[in-house]
Amino acid sequence: MDSLSLEQYREMVNEIIEFKNQKGIMPEYTIVNGCRIEKDSYIDMIERVNKFILEMGRNPRSVEIE
Repeated sequence: MDSLSLEQYREMVNEIIEFKNQKGIMPEYTIVNGCRIEKDSYIDMIERVNKFILEMGRNPRSVEIE
């Protein structure tokens, strides 16, 4: 999996937030459709999406996994 749809991305972020609220820490990784995304990667994804929204004024259609 090279990218997530906006819906998949939002679900991933919601799961990360829920985990953090329950455990008090960010998860070391998350799994989306069988694809394991490490903490450094999902943090980078969140930062890139936030930057895109600030610069473009809209949500991206998809988010690349790096």
